[in-house]
Amino acid sequence: MAKIHDTIDARLERFLLDQPVFFVGTAPRSDDGHVNVSPKGMGGTFAVLSEHRVAYLDYTGSGAETIAHLRENGRIVLMFCAFEGPPSIVRLHGRGRVVLPADGEFDELRSHFLKERVLGQRSIIVVDVARISDSCGFSVPLMELRGDRDLLDRHHERRDPEYFTDYLRRRNATSVDGLPAVPAPDEG
Repeated sequence: MAKIHDTIDARLERFLLDQPVFFVGTAPRSDDGHVNVSPKGMGGTFAVLSEHRVAYLDYTGSGAETIAHLRENGRIVLMFCAFEGPPSIVRLHGRGRVVLPADGEFDELRSHFLKERVLGQRSIIVVDVARISDSCGFSVPLMELRGDRDLLDRHHERRDPEYFTDYLRRRNATSVDGLPAVPAPDEG
C-alpha cells in the first residue's frame, strides 16, 4: 500500500542515499512533446539538502532534456527503487531548477556532493519536493551491484575544458523538441 510522507525523515534519507541508481522524469508542456526518463547514478552525485529539498550533480551528457523541461515548466519526479533488501519504491515529486556552474549558489551547493571530479560538470539540479510517496516495489527485481561504471569519468578526463564548451553549444543547447536547454558557458 502506498504511503504519503510529510518530510524526508532520517530513514527515508538513508534509503535515498543508499540507492546506487535513481530515475528522473520530466515532460514538456506540449501534448506532442517527448516525455523523458533518465537514469542517474555515480556515487556521490545525489544529496538530501533538507526535509523538502534534494539535488543531484549533473555531468555533460548526450542529451539535455531534463534541463530543457525544467527551464520550461519545472515539473519533475525522482524515483528510487530498492534492488536489494526489502522491496520499496520512493517517488519525490516537485519543482526543479537548474543551477549552472556560473551561478552564485553553485559552489555552496557543490559542497554537498561527495563526487570529486569537476571536469564536465554541467549543472546541479535542485528539487523542491512537494510530494513524497513510497510503494511496495514487490515486482522490482533483486539485483546485485558490481560497482559504478567509470566510463564517463574516463571519457571526461581525456578532454580539455574547451571540449565541454563546444559540446554544450553543439549538442546540449536544445532538447529533442527544440526547447532551450543548456546555455553556452559564455552566454550565462
